[in-house]
Amino acid sequence: MTVAVQELADLGPADRAAFFERDAGIEAVRGDVREIVEQVREEGDVAVREFTSEFDDVELGNIEITDACERAYENIEDDLREAIETAAANVREFHEAQRPEDWREEFGPGRELGRRFRPIERVGAYVPGGSAAYPSSAIMTVVPAVVAGVDHVAVVTPPADELNPATLAAIHVAGADAVYSVGGAQAIAGLAYGTETITRVQKIVGPGNRWVTAAKAEVRGDVEIDFLAGPSEVVVVADETADPDLVAAELVAQAEHDPNASVVAVTADAGTADAVAAAVDEQAHAREREDVIREALENDASGVLLARSMSEAILFTEEYAPEHLSIVTDDEDAVLERIDSAGSVFLGPNTPVAAGDYASGTNHVLPTNGGARLTGGLSVETFLRSTTVQRLSAEGLSDLGETITTLADAEGLEAHAASVRRRLEDGVDDET
Repeated sequence: MTVAVQELADLGPADRAAFFERDAGIEAVRGDVREIVEQVREEGDVAVREFTSEFDDVELGNIEITDACERAYENIEDDLREAIETAAANVREFHEAQRPEDWREEFGPGRELGRRFRPIERVGAYVPGGSAAYPSSAIMTVVPAVVAGVDHVAVVTPPADELNPATLAAIHVAGADAVYSVGGAQAIAGLAYGTETITRVQKIVGPGNRWVTAAKAEVRGDVEIDFLAGPSEVVVVADETADPDLVAAELVAQAEHDPNASVVAVTADAGTADAVAAAVDEQAHAREREDVIREALENDASGVLLARSMSEAILFTEEYAPEHLSIVTDDEDAVLERIDSAGSVFLGPNTPVAAGDYASGTNHVLPTNGGARLTGGLSVETFLRSTTVQRLSAEGLSDLGETITTLADAEGLEAHAASVRRRLEDGVDDET
């Protein structure tokens, strides 16, 4: 298969819908997931074990495997341990810079207002795994919660006959308090409602397949979630100064995640578009996961697009609202200034998306399916709640009194107005 260049202006309504109306594909499994969630809610560990046997072909021994994570950390190769520790340290440093400070200020005479921040007490993180290795996802989900000050961070990760030691070691380095060998929809249900073994949490975060995503949608309302994430996405905005081989490498790298990944390069330069398409075809052939990459490239939301101008390319990107946005142009900052909707942005030829996936310090748990129009990725703020604080002096209340009572009377809330008038009539005094 040779990747074809499509002219952006020639895309019809169906083509544009494929690019802009992506979804996580959860509706197809929503009914089955609902049954799993309800059974786990009612039967606890028994249901967790039954579904693990059915879906993962694993007969669970201990559901909790916290101690196994520490043992894995001690037994992995030194270079892998060092890489995990370095990545975790970088992610921790970046997220520590996000911690907001409590504050109070005077807003006019006798009116003290402020805001304070406190962590959620119990959080659950889904870390994909089983026999596969996703240590980066452990770092990205657990470290921000720990930095935020969450009291109890629980991790669920799919079981296997031999759990991957890299994932377990990363969970330990990240600082999880409890780790459970459970995956899929049953893991989300266990976190949301608790079982005899799994501690119930207040919020669930982390990436997963469509079963996990559908379960997060199902329990939302009984527990908070981060967002509903779908397959990986990248848009590369390039001009004639970009190296086509590097642009192609970004597309191929994200395409190897999943056959449903969406990968797009958009440029206003015809020569660049043709060169990127040729390079994608050549590089895909050299990759171990070529079959997965080819499927992703055939996705209706993937392609190499030729715009009539850079402005058209930027407008397309803003509407797409990609999970990952790579900008490789003569002036990346100028392009970035014109794009508001993206999960994480990578500027310049020396900033591959893989840097953010693993070790630069930013978080790789990001909104997909256009979610970047409304929210950002996982951060310290994800695990915090804020409270406003205020104190009025007698003078401050007097200054606001007429405004408050007039509005309260207009709304027909007489007792609200009376609560203010009583204070004003009594001449309440204080030392502030």
